[in-house]
Amino acid sequence: MTEAGGDMRLLVEQIAQALVDAPEQVQVTSVDDGDATILELRVAATDLCKVIGRQGRTAKSIRTILGAASMKFKKRFMLEIIEEEEGPVAG
Repeated sequence: MTEAGGDMRLLVEQIAQALVDAPEQVQVTSVDDGDATILELRVAATDLCKVIGRQGRTAKSIRTILGAASMKFKKRFMLEIIEEEEGPVAG
């Protein structure tokens, strides 16, 4: 992982932790894909709507910040919000 990729991973993690009710469940993994870095954000299923926001505005804002950082580091950063499936339902 590049230093810039690590910084962006940490930035997305801190932003997400500030938005959710269960900050301890926030996970951001960085996947290098050639000239781009994909940041995969995972949060608790109950917090998913908080990081996406109304009509996707919060997610779009985070992606805008990553776009600005892409210009500075001359490397493309992309955000993927991964929806975790909840465990099996007892019944």
